[in-house]
Amino acid sequence: MGMRIQVESLIKMKQLKLPIVVMTCYDCPTAKLQDAAGIDVVFVGDSVGQNVLGYVGPQQVTMSDMLHHTRAVNRGVQDALLMVDLPYGSYQTPEMAVENGLLLVDAGAEVVKLEGGREVRDQVIALVGAGIGVVGHIGYTPQTRIGERPLYGDRADEAVLVLEDALALETAGALGVVLECIPERVAEVVTTHLSIPTIGIGAGRVCDGQVLVVNDLLGFYEAPFRFVRQYANIRDIMKGAFVAYAADVRSGQFPAEEHRFLMKNKELRAFREQIESLAQGSND
Repeated sequence: MGMRIQVESLIKMKQLKLPIVVMTCYDCPTAKLQDAAGIDVVFVGDSVGQNVLGYVGPQQVTMSDMLHHTRAVNRGVQDALLMVDLPYGSYQTPEMAVENGLLLVDAGAEVVKLEGGREVRDQVIALVGAGIGVVGHIGYTPQTRIGERPLYGDRADEAVLVLEDALALETAGALGVVLECIPERVAEVVTTHLSIPTIGIGAGRVCDGQVLVVNDLLGFYEAPFRFVRQYANIRDIMKGAFVAYAADVRSGQFPAEEHRFLMKNKELRAFREQIESLAQGSND
């Protein structure tokens, strides 16, 4: 067991220039592995919709989905900080944000994340007032993004909005901000202007921390996003294992002798005698 990551640890890590490591997680076994690997923040993202539940997009993810997966992940976390997304439509008002934030906290979340900048300032204030740690999410926002552009903030007026949104979130009491798919130079300006940490995903090398989707990192897909580095090829490993298992079952090579359970000869004889008695009884 390592050092327990607290909510206050994130700002201290920024001050000490210690990179914050964040990874999405959707189940207990993966949470245990991430925790043992020293991941700082285990993150139950609404990306669970597309990566686990087969949804088309994050807009389909419900509070029930998030609560279910939060409880599962919480069972596997000991040292990491557990952050959870407030799903689409669950924080339209400050009252809704607090109500649903408290449900996530009850399920194990220590920090909740929501998308938006100035437009969710009141929600952030309400959540913080209720004692709930909040991380914001600006730049490319998957829950509400319209259009096909995979980047945000590469135009001067957008870049200014990114900075203004980040400052608004900090003023409202957020303890960190996720910056998604924005130019590195813009992320650098935001990071230097904030006293709270920035967590980048597709935001370059200058953020205080980085987050990746676990399925992307493990290579579940053939064509990951540009900002993803694949650290394994789980897709081919899993497929190969499934093909080998099917072949062994069909050829009779599995189960093999070492996979069977045995019965003592004495018990086997008694079993056969009882079967014979039952058969005779049914014929009478």
